[in-house]
Amino acid sequence: MHKENIEFNINEDAMLLKIAEVNNKLDKIVLGGGKSRIARQHEDGKMTARERIDKLIDKNSYFFEIGAFAGYEMYEEHGGCPAGGVIAGLGYVEKRLCMIVANDATVKAGAWFPITGKKNLRAQEIAMENRIPIIYLVDSAGVYLPMQDEIFPDKEHFGRIFRNNAKMSSMGITQIAAIMGSCVAGGAYLPIMSDEALIVEGTGSIFLAGPYLVKAAIGEDVDQETLGGASTHCEISGVTDYKMPDDATCLETIRKLISKIGAQAKAGFDRIESKIPLFNISEVSGLFPVNSTKPYDMLEILKRIVDDSELTQYKEDYGKTIICAYARIDGWAVGIVANQRLVSKNAQGEMQFGGVIYSDSADKATRFIMNCNQKKIPLVFVHDVTGFMVGKRSEHGGIIKDGAKMVNAVANSTVPKFTIIIGNSFGAGNYAMCGKAYDPRLIVAWPTAKIAVMGGTQAAKVLTQIQVSSIKKKGEAPDAKAENELFEKIKGRYDRQTTPYYAAARLWVDAIIDPRETRKLISTGIEMADHGIVEKFNSGVIQT
Repeated sequence: MHKENIEFNINEDAMLLKIAEVNNKLDKIVLGGGKSRIARQHEDGKMTARERIDKLIDKNSYFFEIGAFAGYEMYEEHGGCPAGGVIAGLGYVEKRLCMIVANDATVKAGAWFPITGKKNLRAQEIAMENRIPIIYLVDSAGVYLPMQDEIFPDKEHFGRIFRNNAKMSSMGITQIAAIMGSCVAGGAYLPIMSDEALIVEGTGSIFLAGPYLVKAAIGEDVDQETLGGASTHCEISGVTDYKMPDDATCLETIRKLISKIGAQAKAGFDRIESKIPLFNISEVSGLFPVNSTKPYDMLEILKRIVDDSELTQYKEDYGKTIICAYARIDGWAVGIVANQRLVSKNAQGEMQFGGVIYSDSADKATRFIMNCNQKKIPLVFVHDVTGFMVGKRSEHGGIIKDGAKMVNAVANSTVPKFTIIIGNSFGAGNYAMCGKAYDPRLIVAWPTAKIAVMGGTQAAKVLTQIQVSSIKKKGEAPDAKAENELFEKIKGRYDRQTTPYYAAARLWVDAIIDPRETRKLISTGIEMADHGIVEKFNSGVIQT
């Protein structure tokens, strides 16, 4: 019936164009350093990072790439850094869900930019939180020296990688590293701090200092293979465990190692037989409005994501600007917290505008989050929020207190949290709805997402008013034309900074996804989280 609706068709066309834009950008990103460098990699007898991952994972299985847009439109003065120079994601190896991290040697020889370090740490964080195996396919020249001050010494920089290696080892999380190219200096610790290390003959090498630095430091002449090649480390030093003749054999050996890992205890999230939604999930593209300020019914979108299109709403008639509901996604029990964009009335008959969190909505969400923690039900947050309600009535009603309770519940929640940003994610609404700062196991954006303190128009109005006020205080008359130019300049900057690409480039979100993949992504995330441990929920200072 929706296909005959003109507004639906307009929305669908707009969403499909945005999806096509995402895919066009990804087509360029997957080329890494370019076709000529890919060809050079092949000439050296090496697969590319993406080819290695394709060979490693199970055939025709799902691979969810983390941070494909990392570094997008960043480091242009250094020639760019597609995908942050490293490919990372969740993939199935011998039917086991693993985190896979592969250096892309076509991008600056796999050197580490600041965003490379951040992306590696995010991959490790996911493996640690969910206690899943992590596989490193190493082929890197080490720290990108022109930016060493932004990647080397700080807490969230390069050295944190090795700290995480040690932590994962103590947690019993399997780490397997394959040295398939260069592995130098500090980077040499990563594979050797893993549980097992493989090295490829002829192309793999590992040493603290390469031949040139050895010559400069101690005057010794030595070639790369003798210094740190496969034979040296498998036959003399014992640093590596397996000597592999080529990339393909190395990857197949990793598969064999993974296949023999014993079963681990599960968290025990409830799952029954999956049922497809009654409504076609592809219809979400037409249900989400082109105009981000236009009301729409979030329930209609959720019905196309959850099993059998069935939701059990919690406090359905209270706090209507947030939907709280129990449902199943691919058989998994979930608790959904989603912003509702329809205009409604509260118990006092007052109008409540969609996309805004009021005191009653915050109160409802807080209680629901606590209930899901008590029942050990994973939480799914669906963002289209402009923030908490402002104004005299809201302030007098204690909106700050009620908002703080919701933020507290999200922060202290111990069940896995998954965040889908489909529209606006502004201000404290981002925090209350489990933005990146609140440790979602996965956080993704639709192509329509916008993340900022506030929208571009609102921010531009505020800053323009401040500028005009400053001019008036000086006794000068504001220039209407200059005022408009200032407004447009500020708005343009904010609009650029609120795009999903800007967010994904900086890893504020793990990926920009096709909305039709939402259901699959959440299911994979919960399957991943089921390997982890759920601590006892402590609500902290929440008083309801």
